[in-house]
Amino acid sequence: MAGPEGDRLLIVNMTDQTSSYEPFPEEWKLLGGRGLSAKIMTRDCDPTCDPLGPDNVLVMAPGVLSGTTAPTSGRISIGGKSPLTNGIKEANAGGNPGQHLMKLNIRAVVVKGQPADADARYGLRIDEGEVSVVDASDYKGMLNYACCEKLLANESKSASVISIGPAGELRLAGASVACTDQDQERRPARHAARGGLGAVMGSKGLKWVLVDPGKAKTRQPASKEFNKLNKSYSKTYLDGPQMFKHGTSSVVPLANMLNTFVYKNRTEGQSPDVDTLDGARIVESFEERGGGMHNCMTGCIVKCSNIVHDKDGNYKTSALEFETLTLLGASCAIKTFDEVAELDRLCDEVGLDTIEAGAAIAILMDSGGMEWGDSGAAIALLKEVAEGTELGKMIGNGAVATGKGRGHKRVPHGRGQAIPAWDPRPLKATGVTYAAGPMGADHTAGLVVNPGLTEDQLAQASQECQIVNMVCDSSGFCQFISPSIDLMKDYYTLFYGEDVTREQLGDQGWECLSDEWSFNTAAGWKDEDNGLSDCLVNEGIGPDNAMKFDVSLDVINASKVRFEPREELYTAAASG
Repeated sequence: MAGPEGDRLLIVNMTDQTSSYEPFPEEWKLLGGRGLSAKIMTRDCDPTCDPLGPDNVLVMAPGVLSGTTAPTSGRISIGGKSPLTNGIKEANAGGNPGQHLMKLNIRAVVVKGQPADADARYGLRIDEGEVSVVDASDYKGMLNYACCEKLLANESKSASVISIGPAGELRLAGASVACTDQDQERRPARHAARGGLGAVMGSKGLKWVLVDPGKAKTRQPASKEFNKLNKSYSKTYLDGPQMFKHGTSSVVPLANMLNTFVYKNRTEGQSPDVDTLDGARIVESFEERGGGMHNCMTGCIVKCSNIVHDKDGNYKTSALEFETLTLLGASCAIKTFDEVAELDRLCDEVGLDTIEAGAAIAILMDSGGMEWGDSGAAIALLKEVAEGTELGKMIGNGAVATGKGRGHKRVPHGRGQAIPAWDPRPLKATGVTYAAGPMGADHTAGLVVNPGLTEDQLAQASQECQIVNMVCDSSGFCQFISPSIDLMKDYYTLFYGEDVTREQLGDQGWECLSDEWSFNTAAGWKDEDNGLSDCLVNEGIGPDNAMKFDVSLDVINASKVRFEPREELYTAAASG
Protein backbone atom coordinates (compact mmCIF):
# COMPACT_ATOMS: atom_id res chain seq x y z
CA MET A 1 0.00 0.00 0.00
CA ALA A 2 1.50 3.29 -1.06
CA GLY A 3 1.54 6.34 1.18
CA PRO A 4 3.36 9.62 1.78
CA GLU A 5 7.09 9.18 1.49
CA GLY A 6 9.29 10.11 4.40
CA ASP A 7 6.90 9.31 7.25
CA ARG A 8 8.92 8.86 10.42
CA LEU A 9 9.00 8.55 14.18
CA LEU A 10 10.85 11.17 16.21
CA ILE A 11 12.63 9.52 19.17
CA VAL A 12 13.68 11.87 21.98
CA ASN A 13 15.96 10.67 24.77
CA MET A 14 15.60 12.95 27.79
CA THR A 15 18.41 11.20 29.68
CA ASP A 16 21.01 12.82 27.46
CA GLN A 17 18.74 15.29 25.60
CA THR A 18 19.34 13.78 22.18
CA SER A 19 16.97 12.97 19.35
CA SER A 20 16.85 10.89 16.20
CA TYR A 21 14.44 9.88 13.47
CA GLU A 22 13.54 6.34 12.52
CA PRO A 23 11.48 5.23 9.52
CA PHE A 24 7.79 4.69 10.14
CA PRO A 25 6.99 0.95 9.98
CA GLU A 26 5.09 0.03 6.82
CA GLU A 27 2.81 -2.33 8.74
CA TRP A 28 1.57 0.56 10.90
CA LYS A 29 0.45 2.70 7.95
CA LEU A 30 -3.22 2.66 8.94
CA LEU A 31 -2.41 3.50 12.56
CA GLY A 32 -2.30 6.93 14.12
CA GLY A 33 -3.37 8.53 17.38
CA ARG A 34 -4.48 6.10 20.07
CA GLY A 35 -3.95 2.95 17.98
CA LEU A 36 -0.39 3.97 17.11
CA SER A 37 0.29 4.93 20.72
CA ALA A 38 -0.83 1.45 21.81
CA LYS A 39 1.58 -0.19 19.33
CA ILE A 40 4.50 1.98 20.42
CA MET A 41 3.78 1.38 24.11
CA THR A 42 3.59 -2.40 23.69
CA ARG A 43 6.85 -2.31 21.69
CA ASP A 44 8.89 0.13 23.75
CA CYS A 45 7.53 0.34 27.31
CA ASP A 46 7.88 -2.15 30.16
CA PRO A 47 4.33 -2.47 31.57
CA THR A 48 5.72 -2.95 35.08
CA CYS A 49 7.60 0.36 35.07
CA ASP A 50 7.05 3.23 37.47
CA PRO A 51 4.74 5.65 35.58
CA LEU A 52 6.90 8.55 36.75
CA GLY A 53 10.22 6.77 36.30
CA PRO A 54 12.69 6.75 33.40
CA ASP A 55 11.30 3.60 31.79
CA ASN A 56 7.87 5.00 31.01
CA VAL A 57 7.35 6.23 27.46
CA LEU A 58 5.44 9.37 26.47
CA VAL A 59 3.87 9.25 23.00
CA MET A 60 2.50 12.23 21.07
CA ALA A 61 0.73 10.81 18.03
CA PRO A 62 -1.43 12.72 15.53
CA GLY A 63 -4.14 10.83 13.66
CA VAL A 64 -3.70 9.23 10.24
CA LEU A 65 -5.67 12.04 8.55
CA SER A 66 -4.15 14.91 10.54
CA GLY A 67 -2.40 17.39 8.30
CA THR A 68 -4.78 16.66 5.40
CA THR A 69 -7.81 18.65 4.26
CA ALA A 70 -10.27 16.17 5.79
CA PRO A 71 -12.69 18.17 7.98
CA THR A 72 -12.04 18.29 11.74
CA SER A 73 -9.28 15.71 11.50
CA GLY A 74 -6.30 17.25 13.28
CA ARG A 75 -6.54 15.79 16.76
CA ILE A 76 -3.56 14.40 18.63
CA SER A 77 -3.27 11.54 21.13
CA ILE A 78 -0.97 11.73 24.14
CA GLY A 79 -0.10 8.27 25.45
CA GLY A 80 1.86 6.61 28.24
CA LYS A 81 1.49 4.56 31.40
CA SER A 82 -0.90 6.38 33.73
CA PRO A 83 0.04 7.31 37.30
CA LEU A 84 -3.69 7.14 38.10
CA THR A 85 -4.69 3.78 36.64
CA ASN A 86 -1.24 2.13 36.58
CA GLY A 87 -2.19 0.96 33.08
CA ILE A 88 -1.88 2.19 29.52
CA LYS A 89 -3.53 5.53 28.83
CA GLU A 90 -4.39 7.79 25.94
CA ALA A 91 -5.80 11.29 26.16
CA ASN A 92 -6.97 13.16 23.08
CA ALA A 93 -6.76 16.88 22.32
CA GLY A 94 -7.58 19.41 19.63
CA GLY A 95 -5.55 22.45 18.72
CA ASN A 96 -2.95 22.64 15.97
CA PRO A 97 0.10 20.59 17.09
CA GLY A 98 -1.29 17.40 15.54
CA GLN A 99 -1.78 19.12 12.19
CA HIS A 100 1.70 20.60 12.29
CA LEU A 101 3.51 17.37 13.19
CA MET A 102 1.85 15.49 10.36
CA LYS A 103 2.69 18.19 7.82
CA LEU A 104 6.30 17.42 8.76
CA ASN A 105 5.64 13.68 8.24
CA ILE A 106 6.17 13.04 11.95
CA ARG A 107 3.76 10.23 12.78
CA ALA A 108 4.66 10.33 16.49
CA VAL A 109 7.04 11.92 18.96
CA VAL A 110 8.29 9.20 21.33
CA VAL A 111 9.85 10.57 24.52
CA LYS A 112 12.01 8.22 26.59
CA GLY A 113 14.35 8.43 29.57
CA GLN A 114 14.64 11.04 32.28
CA PRO A 115 17.20 13.72 33.21
CA ALA A 116 19.46 12.96 36.15
CA ASP A 117 18.54 16.35 37.62
CA ALA A 118 14.88 16.24 38.65
CA ASP A 119 14.80 20.05 38.76
CA ALA A 120 15.94 20.48 35.16
CA ARG A 121 13.46 21.84 32.61
CA TYR A 122 13.78 21.39 28.88
CA GLY A 123 11.93 22.38 25.76
CA LEU A 124 11.74 20.41 22.53
CA ARG A 125 11.91 22.50 19.37
CA ILE A 126 10.79 21.05 16.05
CA ASP A 127 11.55 23.71 13.43
CA GLU A 128 10.47 22.49 9.98
CA GLY A 129 11.71 19.06 11.04
CA GLU A 130 14.98 20.25 12.60
CA VAL A 131 14.97 19.05 16.20
CA SER A 132 16.73 20.36 19.29
CA VAL A 133 16.31 19.87 23.03
CA VAL A 134 16.96 23.22 24.70
CA ASP A 135 17.22 24.57 28.20
CA ALA A 136 13.85 25.78 29.50
CA SER A 137 14.79 26.74 33.04
CA ASP A 138 13.31 30.21 32.43
CA TYR A 139 9.88 28.57 32.12
CA LYS A 140 10.04 26.59 35.34
CA GLY A 141 6.80 26.83 37.35
CA MET A 142 5.06 29.04 34.80
CA LEU A 143 1.33 28.78 34.23
CA ASN A 144 0.35 27.52 30.79
CA TYR A 145 -0.96 30.81 29.35
CA ALA A 146 2.10 32.81 30.41
CA CYS A 147 4.42 30.03 29.27
CA CYS A 148 2.94 29.89 25.78
CA GLU A 149 2.72 33.66 25.43
CA LYS A 150 6.40 34.00 26.30
CA LEU A 151 7.45 31.09 24.10
CA LEU A 152 5.50 32.24 21.05
CA ALA A 153 6.30 35.95 21.34
CA ASN A 154 9.15 35.79 18.84
CA GLU A 155 8.03 32.77 16.82
CA SER A 156 6.35 32.65 13.44
CA LYS A 157 2.57 32.65 13.23
CA SER A 158 2.65 29.04 12.06
CA ALA A 159 4.03 27.64 15.34
CA SER A 160 2.04 25.72 17.95
CA VAL A 161 2.85 24.43 21.42
CA ILE A 162 2.31 21.41 23.64
CA SER A 163 2.96 22.29 27.29
CA ILE A 164 2.40 21.41 30.93
CA GLY A 165 1.61 23.66 33.88
CA PRO A 166 2.96 23.49 37.43
CA ALA A 167 0.84 20.40 38.19
CA GLY A 168 2.74 18.43 35.57
CA GLU A 169 6.08 19.76 36.77
CA LEU A 170 5.14 18.64 40.30
CA ARG A 171 4.26 15.23 38.82
CA LEU A 172 0.74 15.31 40.22
CA ALA A 173 -1.38 12.40 39.00
CA GLY A 174 -4.25 14.61 37.80
CA ALA A 175 -2.04 16.71 35.53
CA SER A 176 -3.02 17.40 31.91
CA VAL A 177 -1.13 18.21 28.70
CA ALA A 178 -2.13 21.47 26.96
CA CYS A 179 -2.16 22.21 23.23
CA THR A 180 -2.51 25.66 21.71
CA ASP A 181 -5.55 26.39 19.56
CA GLN A 182 -5.63 27.94 16.10
CA ASP A 183 -6.80 31.42 17.08
CA GLN A 184 -4.49 34.39 16.70
CA GLU A 185 -3.76 34.32 20.44
CA ARG A 186 -2.80 30.61 20.28
CA ARG A 187 -4.17 29.89 23.73
CA PRO A 188 -3.23 26.63 25.56
CA ALA A 189 -6.90 25.78 26.09
CA ARG A 190 -7.07 22.33 24.46
CA HIS A 191 -6.14 19.63 26.94
CA ALA A 192 -5.29 15.96 26.74
CA ALA A 193 -6.60 15.77 30.24
CA ARG A 194 -7.32 12.27 31.44
CA GLY A 195 -4.99 9.84 33.16
CA GLY A 196 -2.31 12.16 34.51
CA LEU A 197 -0.16 12.22 31.38
CA GLY A 198 0.95 15.75 32.23
CA ALA A 199 2.77 14.20 35.19
CA VAL A 200 4.49 11.77 32.83
CA MET A 201 5.61 14.69 30.66
CA GLY A 202 6.82 16.46 33.79
CA SER A 203 8.75 13.38 34.89
CA LYS A 204 10.68 13.62 31.62
CA GLY A 205 11.76 17.16 32.50
CA LEU A 206 9.89 18.34 29.41
CA LYS A 207 8.08 21.65 29.95
CA TRP A 208 7.05 22.29 26.34
CA VAL A 209 7.23 21.18 22.74
CA LEU A 210 7.20 23.84 20.03
CA VAL A 211 6.26 22.74 16.52
CA ASP A 212 6.78 25.06 13.57
CA PRO A 213 5.91 23.42 10.23
CA GLY A 214 7.14 26.48 8.37
CA LYS A 215 6.16 26.17 4.73
CA ALA A 216 5.42 22.45 4.92
CA LYS A 217 2.46 21.60 2.72
CA THR A 218 -0.77 19.88 3.55
CA ARG A 219 -0.52 16.10 3.19
CA GLN A 220 -1.76 15.16 -0.25
CA PRO A 221 -4.11 12.24 -0.98
CA ALA A 222 -3.51 9.70 -3.70
CA SER A 223 -6.97 10.27 -5.20
CA LYS A 224 -8.66 13.49 -6.27
CA GLU A 225 -11.90 11.95 -5.02
CA PHE A 226 -10.63 12.73 -1.50
CA ASN A 227 -11.56 16.40 -1.87
CA LYS A 228 -14.98 15.50 -3.28
CA LEU A 229 -15.60 13.40 -0.18
CA ASN A 230 -14.56 16.37 1.95
CA LYS A 231 -17.18 18.56 0.28
CA SER A 232 -19.98 16.01 0.40
CA TYR A 233 -19.38 14.97 4.00
CA SER A 234 -18.99 18.56 5.18
CA LYS A 235 -22.26 19.47 3.50
CA THR A 236 -24.03 16.48 5.06
CA TYR A 237 -22.74 17.45 8.49
CA LEU A 238 -23.52 21.15 8.17
CA ASP A 239 -27.01 20.47 6.80
CA GLY A 240 -27.69 18.08 9.67
CA PRO A 241 -28.77 18.66 13.28
CA GLN A 242 -25.27 19.79 14.48
CA MET A 243 -25.77 18.62 18.05
CA PHE A 244 -22.72 20.57 19.24
CA LYS A 245 -23.47 23.83 17.45
CA HIS A 246 -23.30 25.55 20.84
CA GLY A 247 -20.80 23.18 22.42
CA THR A 248 -21.13 20.27 24.79
CA SER A 249 -22.52 22.59 27.46
CA SER A 250 -25.80 22.45 25.55
CA VAL A 251 -26.42 18.87 26.75
CA VAL A 252 -26.82 19.96 30.40
CA PRO A 253 -30.66 19.80 30.38
CA LEU A 254 -30.64 16.35 28.75
CA ALA A 255 -28.07 15.06 31.22
CA ASN A 256 -30.12 16.40 34.11
CA MET A 257 -33.21 14.64 32.76
CA LEU A 258 -31.24 11.38 32.53
CA ASN A 259 -29.99 11.74 36.12
CA THR A 260 -26.40 12.21 35.04
CA PHE A 261 -25.93 15.90 35.85
CA VAL A 262 -24.62 14.71 39.19
CA TYR A 263 -24.89 16.73 42.39
CA LYS A 264 -22.87 16.81 45.61
CA ASN A 265 -20.33 14.09 44.85
CA ARG A 266 -22.89 11.95 42.99
CA THR A 267 -25.27 11.56 45.91
CA GLU A 268 -27.96 12.77 43.50
CA GLY A 269 -28.32 12.59 39.73
CA GLN A 270 -29.89 16.02 39.22
CA SER A 271 -28.75 19.49 40.22
CA PRO A 272 -31.10 22.21 41.52
CA ASP A 273 -28.81 24.67 39.74
CA VAL A 274 -29.34 23.20 36.29
CA ASP A 275 -30.72 26.45 34.90
CA THR A 276 -27.78 28.65 35.93
CA LEU A 277 -25.26 26.02 34.77
CA ASP A 278 -27.02 25.36 31.46
CA GLY A 279 -24.92 26.12 28.38
CA ALA A 280 -27.84 28.20 27.10
CA ARG A 281 -26.80 30.85 29.63
CA ILE A 282 -23.34 30.92 28.05
CA VAL A 283 -24.83 31.43 24.59
CA GLU A 284 -27.05 34.23 25.93
CA SER A 285 -23.97 35.99 27.32
CA PHE A 286 -22.36 36.36 23.88
CA GLU A 287 -24.51 39.31 22.82
CA GLU A 288 -23.71 41.40 25.89
CA ARG A 289 -20.17 40.25 26.74
CA GLY A 290 -18.71 39.08 23.45
CA GLY A 291 -17.13 35.69 22.95
CA GLY A 292 -18.90 33.09 20.85
CA MET A 293 -18.27 29.81 19.11
CA HIS A 294 -15.02 28.97 17.33
CA ASN A 295 -13.02 26.08 15.94
CA CYS A 296 -10.07 24.98 18.04
CA MET A 297 -8.08 23.61 15.10
CA THR A 298 -7.54 24.54 11.47
CA GLY A 299 -10.11 22.83 9.26
CA CYS A 300 -12.72 22.19 11.95
CA ILE A 301 -16.34 22.52 10.79
CA VAL A 302 -17.94 21.59 14.14
CA LYS A 303 -16.93 24.79 15.97
CA CYS A 304 -18.05 23.39 19.33
CA SER A 305 -15.66 25.50 21.40
CA ASN A 306 -17.31 28.36 23.28
CA ILE A 307 -15.19 31.41 24.09
CA VAL A 308 -16.46 32.60 27.45
CA HIS A 309 -16.03 36.21 28.56
CA ASP A 310 -16.50 37.51 32.08
CA LYS A 311 -19.10 40.13 33.05
CA ASP A 312 -16.72 42.91 32.02
CA GLY A 313 -16.33 41.49 28.52
CA ASN A 314 -12.83 40.10 29.07
CA TYR A 315 -11.73 36.69 27.85
CA LYS A 316 -11.94 34.07 30.59
CA THR A 317 -11.74 30.57 29.10
CA SER A 318 -12.45 28.26 26.17
CA ALA A 319 -14.07 25.89 26.00
CA LEU A 320 -16.37 25.51 28.99
CA GLU A 321 -17.49 21.92 28.46
CA PHE A 322 -20.34 19.80 29.83
CA GLU A 323 -17.89 17.62 31.78
CA THR A 324 -16.45 20.68 33.51
CA LEU A 325 -19.85 22.20 34.28
CA THR A 326 -20.80 18.88 35.89
CA LEU A 327 -17.66 18.02 37.86
CA LEU A 328 -16.48 21.49 38.88
CA GLY A 329 -20.04 22.83 39.00
CA ALA A 330 -22.96 20.59 39.90
CA SER A 331 -20.96 17.91 41.72
CA CYS A 332 -19.46 20.61 43.97
CA ALA A 333 -22.86 22.38 44.35
CA ILE A 334 -21.36 25.44 42.64
CA LYS A 335 -24.22 27.36 41.13
CA THR A 336 -23.26 29.44 38.07
CA PHE A 337 -21.32 29.03 34.87
CA ASP A 338 -19.28 32.16 35.69
CA GLU A 339 -17.91 30.50 38.82
CA VAL A 340 -17.12 27.33 36.89
CA ALA A 341 -15.46 29.39 34.14
CA GLU A 342 -13.03 30.79 36.69
CA LEU A 343 -12.22 27.27 37.92
CA ASP A 344 -11.87 25.99 34.36
CA ARG A 345 -9.38 28.73 33.50
CA LEU A 346 -7.36 27.92 36.61
CA CYS A 347 -7.27 24.22 35.70
CA ASP A 348 -6.01 25.14 32.23
CA GLU A 349 -3.39 27.43 33.76
CA VAL A 350 -2.17 24.96 36.38
CA GLY A 351 -2.52 22.05 33.96
CA LEU A 352 -5.17 19.88 35.61
CA ASP A 353 -7.90 17.60 34.32
CA THR A 354 -11.16 19.35 35.23
CA ILE A 355 -12.87 15.98 35.75
CA GLU A 356 -10.25 14.73 38.21
CA ALA A 357 -9.94 18.10 39.96
CA GLY A 358 -13.70 18.54 40.25
CA ALA A 359 -14.13 15.04 41.63
CA ALA A 360 -11.37 15.65 44.18
CA ILE A 361 -12.88 18.95 45.36
CA ALA A 362 -16.31 17.33 45.67
CA ILE A 363 -14.78 14.61 47.86
CA LEU A 364 -13.12 17.29 49.99
CA MET A 365 -16.50 19.02 50.38
CA ASP A 366 -18.31 15.74 51.05
CA SER A 367 -15.84 14.90 53.81
CA GLY A 368 -16.36 18.26 55.55
CA GLY A 369 -13.12 19.89 54.42
CA MET A 370 -14.85 22.69 52.51
CA GLU A 371 -18.37 24.06 52.37
CA TRP A 372 -20.56 22.88 49.51
CA GLY A 373 -20.77 25.47 46.75
CA ASP A 374 -17.90 27.63 48.03
CA SER A 375 -16.36 28.60 44.72
CA GLY A 376 -14.06 31.15 46.35
CA ALA A 377 -12.45 28.46 48.48
CA ALA A 378 -12.23 26.17 45.43
CA ILE A 379 -10.47 28.91 43.45
CA ALA A 380 -7.98 29.46 46.29
CA LEU A 381 -7.42 25.72 46.48
CA LEU A 382 -6.55 25.40 42.78
CA LYS A 383 -4.01 28.19 43.25
CA GLU A 384 -2.51 26.08 46.04
CA VAL A 385 -1.98 23.26 43.55
CA ALA A 386 0.43 25.48 41.63
CA GLU A 387 2.14 26.45 44.87
CA GLY A 388 2.68 22.82 45.82
CA THR A 389 1.12 22.96 49.28
CA GLU A 390 0.22 19.63 50.88
CA LEU A 391 -3.50 20.26 50.39
CA GLY A 392 -2.88 21.42 46.84
CA LYS A 393 -0.88 18.30 46.03
CA MET A 394 -3.60 16.09 47.46
CA ILE A 395 -6.19 17.65 45.16
CA GLY A 396 -3.77 17.63 42.23
CA ASN A 397 -3.22 13.91 42.71
CA GLY A 398 -6.91 13.29 42.11
CA ALA A 399 -10.03 11.75 43.58
CA VAL A 400 -8.59 8.56 45.06
CA ALA A 401 -5.68 10.43 46.68
CA THR A 402 -8.14 12.94 48.16
CA GLY A 403 -10.36 10.15 49.49
CA LYS A 404 -7.36 8.53 51.18
CA GLY A 405 -6.10 11.83 52.52
CA ARG A 406 -9.49 12.66 54.00
CA GLY A 407 -10.31 9.12 55.16
CA HIS A 408 -13.50 9.36 53.10
CA LYS A 409 -15.09 6.31 51.47
CA ARG A 410 -17.40 7.83 48.84
CA VAL A 411 -14.86 8.06 46.05
CA PRO A 412 -16.48 7.43 42.63
CA HIS A 413 -13.77 5.99 40.38
CA GLY A 414 -12.83 3.23 37.97
CA ARG A 415 -9.29 1.89 38.12
CA GLY A 416 -8.18 4.89 40.18
CA GLN A 417 -9.53 7.46 37.72
CA ALA A 418 -12.46 9.73 38.61
CA ILE A 419 -15.80 8.93 36.96
CA PRO A 420 -16.70 11.41 34.20
CA ALA A 421 -19.98 13.33 34.20
CA TRP A 422 -21.83 10.53 32.38
CA ASP A 423 -22.89 8.39 35.32
CA PRO A 424 -22.73 4.58 35.06
CA ARG A 425 -25.91 4.01 37.08
CA PRO A 426 -28.45 5.28 34.53
CA LEU A 427 -26.06 4.52 31.63
CA LYS A 428 -24.96 0.98 32.42
CA ALA A 429 -23.30 0.21 29.07
CA THR A 430 -21.08 3.23 29.64
CA GLY A 431 -20.41 1.79 33.09
CA VAL A 432 -19.19 -1.41 31.45
CA THR A 433 -16.71 0.69 29.45
CA TYR A 434 -15.48 2.28 32.68
CA ALA A 435 -15.31 -1.05 34.50
CA ALA A 436 -13.56 -3.25 31.94
CA GLY A 437 -12.17 -0.97 29.23
CA PRO A 438 -8.38 -0.50 29.10
CA MET A 439 -8.72 3.26 29.71
CA GLY A 440 -10.49 2.92 33.07
CA ALA A 441 -13.22 5.47 33.76
CA ASP A 442 -13.06 7.49 30.53
CA HIS A 443 -16.23 8.35 28.61
CA THR A 444 -14.32 9.11 25.41
CA ALA A 445 -13.34 5.44 25.20
CA GLY A 446 -16.94 4.27 24.75
CA LEU A 447 -19.90 6.44 25.71
CA VAL A 448 -23.30 4.77 25.23
CA VAL A 449 -26.09 7.26 26.01
CA ASN A 450 -28.90 4.72 26.08
CA PRO A 451 -30.56 4.07 29.46
CA GLY A 452 -32.99 1.54 27.97
CA LEU A 453 -30.63 -1.36 27.25
CA THR A 454 -31.27 -4.74 28.83
CA GLU A 455 -28.50 -6.52 30.72
CA ASP A 456 -27.78 -8.91 27.85
CA GLN A 457 -27.15 -5.93 25.53
CA LEU A 458 -24.69 -4.03 27.72
CA ALA A 459 -21.44 -5.81 26.93
CA GLN A 460 -21.86 -5.74 23.16
CA ALA A 461 -23.01 -2.11 23.13
CA SER A 462 -19.96 -1.11 25.15
CA GLN A 463 -17.58 -3.20 23.02
CA GLU A 464 -18.86 -1.87 19.71
CA CYS A 465 -18.63 1.72 20.90
CA GLN A 466 -15.11 1.12 22.18
CA ILE A 467 -14.03 -0.24 18.78
CA VAL A 468 -15.57 2.66 16.83
CA ASN A 469 -14.04 5.21 19.19
CA MET A 470 -10.65 3.51 19.01
CA VAL A 471 -10.70 3.76 15.20
CA CYS A 472 -11.85 7.38 15.43
CA ASP A 473 -9.11 8.32 17.90
CA SER A 474 -6.60 6.67 15.56
CA SER A 475 -7.85 8.56 12.51
CA GLY A 476 -7.43 12.11 13.83
CA PHE A 477 -11.14 12.85 13.41
CA CYS A 478 -12.91 14.51 16.30
CA GLN A 479 -15.62 12.30 17.80
CA PHE A 480 -18.01 15.26 17.52
CA ILE A 481 -18.01 15.04 13.73
CA SER A 482 -19.57 11.58 14.29
CA PRO A 483 -17.54 9.52 11.83
CA SER A 484 -18.45 5.88 11.28
CA ILE A 485 -16.02 3.10 10.41
CA ASP A 486 -17.54 3.12 6.91
CA LEU A 487 -16.73 6.81 6.50
CA MET A 488 -13.20 6.37 7.81
CA LYS A 489 -12.45 3.44 5.48
CA ASP A 490 -13.62 5.61 2.55
CA TYR A 491 -11.22 8.34 3.62
CA TYR A 492 -8.32 5.91 4.08
CA THR A 493 -8.99 4.31 0.68
CA LEU A 494 -8.89 7.67 -1.11
CA PHE A 495 -5.93 8.96 0.87
CA TYR A 496 -3.73 5.93 0.22
CA GLY A 497 -5.13 5.08 -3.20
CA GLU A 498 -5.70 1.44 -2.32
CA ASP A 499 -8.74 -0.36 -1.00
CA VAL A 500 -9.25 -0.35 2.75
CA THR A 501 -12.20 -2.39 3.99
CA ARG A 502 -14.60 -1.83 6.85
CA GLU A 503 -13.61 -5.23 8.27
CA GLN A 504 -9.95 -4.22 8.18
CA LEU A 505 -10.59 -1.14 10.32
CA GLY A 506 -12.96 -2.97 12.67
CA ASP A 507 -10.38 -5.69 13.21
CA GLN A 508 -7.69 -3.08 13.70
CA GLY A 509 -9.75 -1.36 16.40
CA TRP A 510 -10.18 -4.66 18.22
CA GLU A 511 -6.47 -5.49 17.88
CA CYS A 512 -5.49 -2.15 19.42
CA LEU A 513 -7.88 -2.69 22.33
CA SER A 514 -6.35 -6.13 22.79
CA ASP A 515 -2.87 -4.56 22.81
CA GLU A 516 -3.97 -2.24 25.59
CA TRP A 517 -5.56 -5.02 27.63
CA SER A 518 -2.39 -7.11 27.25
CA PHE A 519 -0.29 -4.19 28.47
CA ASN A 520 -2.55 -3.76 31.49
CA THR A 521 -2.48 -7.46 32.32
CA ALA A 522 1.32 -7.35 32.31
CA ALA A 523 1.11 -4.23 34.51
CA GLY A 524 -0.89 -6.18 37.10
CA TRP A 525 -4.55 -5.65 36.19
CA LYS A 526 -6.79 -8.65 36.84
CA ASP A 527 -10.22 -9.30 35.34
CA GLU A 528 -11.66 -10.20 38.73
CA ASP A 529 -10.98 -6.61 39.80
CA ASN A 530 -12.94 -5.08 36.92
CA GLY A 531 -15.68 -2.99 38.42
CA LEU A 532 -16.46 0.40 39.90
CA SER A 533 -16.49 1.95 43.38
CA ASP A 534 -18.79 0.48 46.03
CA CYS A 535 -20.63 3.80 46.25
CA LEU A 536 -21.76 3.40 42.63
CA VAL A 537 -22.87 -0.18 43.23
CA ASN A 538 -24.61 0.31 46.57
CA GLU A 539 -25.88 3.90 46.47
CA GLY A 540 -28.70 4.74 44.10
CA ILE A 541 -29.80 7.90 42.33
CA GLY A 542 -32.91 8.84 40.39
CA PRO A 543 -36.54 8.06 41.31
CA ASP A 544 -36.61 6.15 44.61
CA ASN A 545 -32.81 5.93 44.36
CA ALA A 546 -33.38 2.89 42.19
CA MET A 547 -30.53 3.46 39.71
CA LYS A 548 -27.42 1.55 40.75
CA PHE A 549 -24.52 0.05 38.85
CA ASP A 550 -25.73 -3.48 39.51
CA VAL A 551 -24.12 -5.14 36.48
CA SER A 552 -22.59 -8.55 37.17
CA LEU A 553 -18.88 -9.23 36.74
CA ASP A 554 -19.71 -11.82 34.07
CA VAL A 555 -21.46 -9.19 31.95
CA ILE A 556 -18.69 -6.68 32.55
CA ASN A 557 -15.99 -9.11 31.45
CA ALA A 558 -18.02 -10.32 28.47
CA SER A 559 -17.14 -6.97 26.85
CA LYS A 560 -13.54 -8.24 26.57
CA VAL A 561 -14.52 -11.25 24.45
CA ARG A 562 -15.18 -10.23 20.88
CA PHE A 563 -18.72 -10.45 19.62
CA GLU A 564 -19.49 -11.32 16.02
CA PRO A 565 -19.38 -7.92 14.28
CA ARG A 566 -22.81 -6.54 13.40
CA GLU A 567 -23.72 -4.06 10.70
CA GLU A 568 -24.14 -1.46 13.45
CA LEU A 569 -20.42 -1.66 14.21
CA TYR A 570 -19.52 -0.20 10.83
CA THR A 571 -22.34 2.32 10.47
CA ALA A 572 -22.57 3.68 14.03
CA ALA A 573 -21.08 7.10 14.68
CA ALA A 574 -18.26 7.63 17.13
CA SER A 575 -19.52 9.29 20.32
CA GLY A 576 -17.77 11.21 23.03
